[in-house]
Amino acid sequence: MSHESKALLRASKRYARENRWLSWWHLGSALVLFAALIVAACLHALPWPVRVLSSVIAGMMIVRLFIVYHDYQHGTILQGSPLAAGLMTAYGLVTLNPPSIWNRSHNYHHKNNAKMYGTAIGSYPMMTVASYWAATPRERFMYRVSRHAITIALGYVTIFLYGMCIRSLGINPRLHFDSALAIFVHAAVIAVALIFGDWSVVVLAVLLPSTIAASTGAYFFYAQHNCPGLKLRDRAEWDYTWAALQSSSFIRMGRIMHWFTGNIGYHHVHHLNAHIPFYRLPEAMAGIPALQSPVMTSLSLRDIWRCLHLKLWDPTRDRLVTFE
Repeated sequence: MSHESKALLRASKRYARENRWLSWWHLGSALVLFAALIVAACLHALPWPVRVLSSVIAGMMIVRLFIVYHDYQHGTILQGSPLAAGLMTAYGLVTLNPPSIWNRSHNYHHKNNAKMYGTAIGSYPMMTVASYWAATPRERFMYRVSRHAITIALGYVTIFLYGMCIRSLGINPRLHFDSALAIFVHAAVIAVALIFGDWSVVVLAVLLPSTIAASTGAYFFYAQHNCPGLKLRDRAEWDYTWAALQSSSFIRMGRIMHWFTGNIGYHHVHHLNAHIPFYRLPEAMAGIPALQSPVMTSLSLRDIWRCLHLKLWDPTRDRLVTFE
């Protein structure tokens, strides 16, 4: 690691300090708002537009709670608290994010982000142009499916139910027993909603919020590492700090979306130092000049279209390219 990289990591450490009360405030307020929105979505006395809107916003609150869960699993916030441990475990099980597979895959992703090979665990698979054409027709088909916009939009089923739970359980049932527990808990939530409500409650309290949260999270994770300007390197040339700055994007969005997504758009800062709490990521970017010229994208339709069409890495042109 170069002297500049070490200096940058040292500079980031001043922001890797939790404000315990603030962490609890973010978790507690998000839980209260989420609960209130779910109650509103379930109330038959309310007009349908109000119930549907409440359900949609509840889905975005799941995204915000996910960032708290994400930081907790990184060991960044609320460590040593039995209450936080219980709440975070419950969140992971209810939302099909069992802690065992999440930690294993996400930690691997952080250690291997932007390596040309071996990046499929905890991330979207990446082929070079040459490796794609050298693959079998079935391998090319499965690769296209894994990175397709429909797969991302249906992330509730494709990425979380199947990828995080069913697949991990099939690979190693003993190591990922909590994947089976997550499926059971999620199914139990649906059953309770049906028993004490009706299908409208199931849809508005569980299925719609889960679909919105999963598709939003799936796209953000895609755009954070698959947008114009990002770079990849093979293992021999790879460097942790370089990968944070050159292969993790900053996603421009309004203040409301930054709030709902827990500042996860500051992804290059997070990859530099995963122990910076999500509520301090903007502060770290503002305080460290080297973080102020990131690879950027946005949530405009044009930028979303551009990100979703990037499919392969072309080493000869040093950039991501479309299939065309």
